[in-house]
Amino acid sequence: MYMQVGIDSFAAWDNAGLSVSPSERLQRLVEQIEYADKIGLDIFGVGEHHRREFLDSAPAIILAAAAARTKRIRLTSAVTVLSAADPVRVFQEFATLDLLSQGRAEMVVGRGSFVEAFPLFGLHLEDYDSVFAEKIDLLLKIRDNEHVYWSGKYRPSLNGQGVYPRPLQNPLPLWIGVGGTPESFIRAGLLGLPLMVAIIGGETHRFRPLVDLYRESGRQAGYSADQLKIGVHSLGYVAESTQEAVDDFYLGYARTMSEIGKERGWHKMTRASFYAQMGPQGALLVGNPEEVAEKIIRHSKALGGISRITFMMNPASLPHERLMQATKLIGTRVAPALREVGEIGEKYVKV
Repeated sequence: MYMQVGIDSFAAWDNAGLSVSPSERLQRLVEQIEYADKIGLDIFGVGEHHRREFLDSAPAIILAAAAARTKRIRLTSAVTVLSAADPVRVFQEFATLDLLSQGRAEMVVGRGSFVEAFPLFGLHLEDYDSVFAEKIDLLLKIRDNEHVYWSGKYRPSLNGQGVYPRPLQNPLPLWIGVGGTPESFIRAGLLGLPLMVAIIGGETHRFRPLVDLYRESGRQAGYSADQLKIGVHSLGYVAESTQEAVDDFYLGYARTMSEIGKERGWHKMTRASFYAQMGPQGALLVGNPEEVAEKIIRHSKALGGISRITFMMNPASLPHERLMQATKLIGTRVAPALREVGEIGEKYVKV
């Protein structure tokens, strides 16, 4: 397994408690992506939400702005809420991004962890699973065929129409983003698609049975181990010292998670719970660069080897300067520490 290191952003704005306009927030996000490219990070992802506190309802547009200012970093959604989108349009947007970026675009598609997109686009929550299954089927047919023949329940049929433009990469990289639903892991395995697992709480090693389920489903469907890649999206933050990381991250993180918890029936976030998440097995990647790199290696071993790790820092409502400093430490100290575990080539490292 060869690990890529990157950052995901939800373009958080309204919950940050900062005097920043939406325009300035997006400008700063593009600046962060440009800097991540400069210091050698492998991947930058932008999420998709349809809520007041986020500015990422059109991630392909944000990534296209970043494509014009970057040279090497791969640009991906994190995730595209495919259930609420037209697969034809999604493919066209990311194929265009791929051309603009000269072959650096990817998609991570999923059902989304929030549900606002469903009523916004006239969908019904009782179709939560079936609409995604149908749309991923169509998206894959579009990816593999210039002219598409397809029929389904939630979208008009295609009868040989061409879908353009075609991307530079063939095929355009496509990952499945999942949470903790076994059926989602099985589906990704049966499709032979790489898996991006959002692990935002609990103990990371507890996801191993689900990851094994994915790998076994893929194996039975005839896919090789090389095709069945695992990535992990984790909440995290890196500072020069662990205490500094805690001081910067905790208050905003606790506030955000407690607010989300009201919607989802979670317990209020406490400092004790936070420190438990920071422990050796906990999901949070918060600390100094060396501690965080060591924890990522432990998580990779616990899950049987991961190919990608991305940091999500938005829940802590951090000012831009802190985000940039953390980006610097991830790119210049965490990623190199991972590569030193067993360097193979210039770009990736075996862990």
